[in-house]
Amino acid sequence: MSAEILEKKKTLDLRKKHIGPSCKIFFSHDPIKIVRARGQYMYDEKGQRYLDCINNVAHVGHCHPDVVKAGAEQMELLNTNSRFLHDNLVLYAQRLQATLPNKLSVCYFVNSGSEANDLALRLALQYTGHKDIITLENAYHGHVSSLIDISPYKFHHLSDVEQNQFVHVAPSPDVYRGKYRADHPNPAKAYADDVKDIIGRVHEKGGKIAAFTAESLQSCGGQVIPPPGYFQQVAEHVRQAGGVFIADEVQVGFGRVGTHFWAFQLQGADFVPDIVTMGKPIGNGHPMSCVVTTKEVAEAFALSGMEYFNTFGGNPVSCAIGLAVLDVIVKEDLQGNALRVGQYLTELLEKQKEKHPLIGDVRGRGLFVGMELVKDRLKLTPATAEAQEVIYKLKEQYILLSADGPHRNVLKFKPPLCFTSEDADLVVEKIDHILTGAYRLPGPFLSVVLEHAVTRLACALFKRIKVCNGFSVSSSRPQTNKRGRCLTSQKLFTSVPLLLLNRNWTEAQFVTCM
Repeated sequence: MSAEILEKKKTLDLRKKHIGPSCKIFFSHDPIKIVRARGQYMYDEKGQRYLDCINNVAHVGHCHPDVVKAGAEQMELLNTNSRFLHDNLVLYAQRLQATLPNKLSVCYFVNSGSEANDLALRLALQYTGHKDIITLENAYHGHVSSLIDISPYKFHHLSDVEQNQFVHVAPSPDVYRGKYRADHPNPAKAYADDVKDIIGRVHEKGGKIAAFTAESLQSCGGQVIPPPGYFQQVAEHVRQAGGVFIADEVQVGFGRVGTHFWAFQLQGADFVPDIVTMGKPIGNGHPMSCVVTTKEVAEAFALSGMEYFNTFGGNPVSCAIGLAVLDVIVKEDLQGNALRVGQYLTELLEKQKEKHPLIGDVRGRGLFVGMELVKDRLKLTPATAEAQEVIYKLKEQYILLSADGPHRNVLKFKPPLCFTSEDADLVVEKIDHILTGAYRLPGPFLSVVLEHAVTRLACALFKRIKVCNGFSVSSSRPQTNKRGRCLTSQKLFTSVPLLLLNRNWTEAQFVTCM
């Protein structure tokens, strides 16, 4: 059965006409038109099936019948705002709290991860009375203005965006590529001490820390797994300074890590955040999210005298869907599946690492896995173009995967939790074939460049970019015309075809920040 209304070309033309150009689309030179989905599979307008390895929103599987039924049945009865008493709201809050430490007992329901993280900042600022926020290098917390300020993943590559004076960036606790690596005697303490040093510098300037915010596992930052004990030590420093700890579970919560329901619990039972945000998988594709905090933080927020009202947050339909998602996770043992299949996938990828020098690192927990591609395992030179080549070739095999990280060289696996060991076998088999061929074939780099580099090279030229074979470009700021159109990028791209002729790159020539 096809749900196609328009021909693909017409759909694409209308998108270009009516949808903002900053709203990106996967595989823009040849996008996939998806018309339906079920489980871990998506189908295009021709009925071709794609294995979805990246859609962590469809947490319990695309269009799960129990979730669809719960939403439809409640929609037939009532949907209204949370100013009216309704059982769904309190029952869902109760069920959600039961998955968390007792200290985290008060819920605020909103509609997206960005809303949740924005509200978390408001709670922290009101509770502490302080202004300064510490975030992590390469972090991403959302698209609204307050969150772009604390998302270096978004702002660090833009020459015309200045870092907010109240925002302070700590090193990402990456033990593979970061400041302190796996061979360091105590990377957790070293990274936490960097946060302590930031706090000291803030105090010297008369500032006060309101919050430290971090994704429990960095996703856009490259599937980074913090070393054990890092959060505990950071929380100690932050709380001594009068701040709170915000754990962003938007991309990694609800059993994805396998051993625990929440990724922050990987750090140990002795660590409990002051505020937790959640989104994406919470509604299995339905727009909903939540902030959970302590009674003390919630009471301080109420003392501001400003009512918090969210028109759609916590509505009966959303809560019915949320309850159904929790039911399916338990009924189908999806957390257990994430553990079993995730371990199996990681083992398969580790075996590929032994075979392919291009694989520098395999890391992850449960069905949150990253495979970092490098050209040199000693220098850790990012294999950015090669990562994009793998993604495009997988698409040709009807498998959807993507890359992330500051160099976009980390292949990220975040499939629906119904992903099977057979799916893992298939994906890794295809990756093996692609990497085996990568050593002798030039690969379809042109489409990769068009997809991932054109706009990003232009906005990143304030950094010095070194290019192989004697080509070099250096600029403190991009040159623009009166309409703001980037002129520098046009000059740079005259040399792109020459770059494509040489696979022996020594640096990540293509700046691929999002």
